[in-house]
Amino acid sequence: MEEITDVVCSLCGCVCDDIVVEVEDNKVTKVKRGACSVGKSKLMGHNRIKSPAIRVNGELKDCSYDEAIKKAAEILAASRRPLLYGWSSTVCEADKVGVELAEELGAVIDNTASVCHGPSVLAIQDVGLPSCTLGEVKNRADVIIYWGANPAEAHANHMKRYSYVSKGFWTEEGKKAKKLVVVDVRATKTSKMADVFLQIEQGKDYLVFSALRAILYGHEDVVPDKVGGVSKKDLLETAEMMKGAKFGATFFGMGVTHTGARQNNIVNAIQMTRAAHTHTKFTITPMRGHYNVAGINQVCTWETGFPFAVDLTRGYAWYNPGELSATDLLIRQECDAALIIASDPGAHFPGESIKHLAKIPVIQIDPFPNPTTEFADVVFPAAISGVEAEGNVYRMDNIPIRLRKLIDSEYPEDEEILKRILDEVRAIKEKEGK
Repeated sequence: MEEITDVVCSLCGCVCDDIVVEVEDNKVTKVKRGACSVGKSKLMGHNRIKSPAIRVNGELKDCSYDEAIKKAAEILAASRRPLLYGWSSTVCEADKVGVELAEELGAVIDNTASVCHGPSVLAIQDVGLPSCTLGEVKNRADVIIYWGANPAEAHANHMKRYSYVSKGFWTEEGKKAKKLVVVDVRATKTSKMADVFLQIEQGKDYLVFSALRAILYGHEDVVPDKVGGVSKKDLLETAEMMKGAKFGATFFGMGVTHTGARQNNIVNAIQMTRAAHTHTKFTITPMRGHYNVAGINQVCTWETGFPFAVDLTRGYAWYNPGELSATDLLIRQECDAALIIASDPGAHFPGESIKHLAKIPVIQIDPFPNPTTEFADVVFPAAISGVEAEGNVYRMDNIPIRLRKLIDSEYPEDEEILKRILDEVRAIKEKEGK
């Protein structure tokens, strides 16, 4: 039995890097400390895809990797408008090959940001982001705001490691010396821990951000008695708490990005943070979901100039979220093939998108079976990043962290599978004189 320390979790955007596991006979047998219950499940492994498979007469039949690589390359090479989607639960090295494959095919490449924090990215492109590292929040912040986010259930270690419960260099007393504000449309496990809970009306985030901005700039006289279901008295108290912070940090989730105002909510939230800067230090950070969704945004931007929803069919990058996002392309039935990696649109996309996805050839690369597997035509089981494969990822605060390999695997890494598909596509195109 071997004990391995400083293991990095490849589950959510927290990317916890202080985990201790025990390994015996090339298997993770115990997660001793550091991981949440869901992270433990990921590290321990569970039901996974056993073999590559190709769909024949409506049923998936096991095959070799060579056969699956050849079939996948034939599908992609013959496609006129392929979609390459996912990328947020694999490492940056695989993402880089994915962009190269998209360039070779003249494909549309999109990632899960288009259905989660895409509006955040658009807002940041408009007005910037006064943010900081999670380590700085841990060591400095004494006022924490969670807006449209429920970390107690969605990012279980976030408060313990980085914000409200954590003890840092200048926050040695932990939550005893901190204030927690939660803004949400309903009571949650996180709101039960809050010093202040502002329960706002559905879709009224923009109005509440605006009211707090006005108060922080000294214009409380223009704020009505009630805004978005919150009384002026509560807004004034919250603003005073923000002004009195030595260091404040706002974290916002999909409860903000998925309401009617979309990216305008985030623009207003960032502007509210700037208003707070007239009194004290304040930062704002999106609560990114998957462990490397920030990483694929980074890689895609390095390689194409744009973070998601990138069309390479013209021979150069064209960016237009809302037109080139995966769901929009599928609803308009523009794609004639799809490669899905490290994501599950079968469980999360709108019904109309899935209907078209089920009609076209789909290639799936994933360690675990999911609803997308049910209609995939070529399936590749891959090594589990952070357990059986190493690589670089970006935490939700855009800090790069190296995932470690804990055990050996019979399955190839995502990067290797993609490189082999890319090589086979090039061979087919060369043979056809394209």
